[in-house]
Amino acid sequence: METEIKKARIEARALVPAVRIGKNGLTESAVAEIVKLLKKRRVLKIKMLNSFTDGNDRKKAAEELAEKCNAWLVEQVGGIVVLLRKPAPKPKA
Repeated sequence: METEIKKARIEARALVPAVRIGKNGLTESAVAEIVKLLKKRRVLKIKMLNSFTDGNDRKKAAEELAEKCNAWLVEQVGGIVVLLRKPAPKPKA
């Protein structure tokens, strides 16, 4: 898992934020959009705008977002969050 996160961190440098979270916060539609994008992409970069983070703790919000989206939190720097899709569980034979 450690190497996966390192690879995702390197991969995320070239990405632009695909989702922006504004003053409405972590709404159901925002979480649904992130989950939908994580199904298509392995690594996703998200920007939390200043209007969202004014009264909120960014680190706590990033951890909550990762938990809601069933993803790993790769890194959180300022208002930028990088999520890594968790691998699908292998079916037991």
